[in-house]
Amino acid sequence: MRIQRPAFLLIANAAVICCLAGGETARAGDEPEIIQIPESIAKSAKEMKPYTEVVEHTRATIDMVPIPGGEFMMGSPMNEANRGPGESPQHAVTIDPFWMAKHETAWDAFEVWMFDLDIQRRKLKKLEPNSRDKAADEFQISQPTPPYTDMTFGMGKTGYPAISMTQLGAKVFCQWLTTKTGRYYRLPTEAEWEYACRAGTKTAYHF
Repeated sequence: MRIQRPAFLLIANAAVICCLAGGETARAGDEPEIIQIPESIAKSAKEMKPYTEVVEHTRATIDMVPIPGGEFMMGSPMNEANRGPGESPQHAVTIDPFWMAKHETAWDAFEVWMFDLDIQRRKLKKLEPNSRDKAADEFQISQPTPPYTDMTFGMGKTGYPAISMTQLGAKVFCQWLTTKTGRYYRLPTEAEWEYACRAGTKTAYHF
């Protein structure tokens, strides 16, 4: 059995993030096949490698990088400048190793789910849906309401971070991506997010 370790995809704005568990997920006999990416499989933290997730039937990809596990002090000390009241009390947190998206998830990937771009491309190429496509259909029902304005607010679309979605939208995107790939994606916890941002440092900012 391959062990699973959490990994995350950043979506954008307000730390809307997705994440994935490393390696292949356990499958029952009737579950769809997994898109094979050897680098995404690890039996231990030492075997974890960067890999690129594929959004099937499109050109969209998501680069994932391994984050080593460890312990850190979550929150900030009382004497830290410009700290907020929600940063107390400081407490030790132990984090398991995981993969996280190298960059925020771009509109290129998010809109595949949001606007059925993979389905449209399949129809244009006259491709029959595979087992992953069929299993992911249930998550097309919970797509965001069609936007009434430019949701990028002029900040760019192709190659730019997806923004302005709800947390529910981000969660369902993760569920859809999990089904489409066979690897487990989810939103990270607050502790996992802070741990990754600190990058092993103890100062107010990682730099």
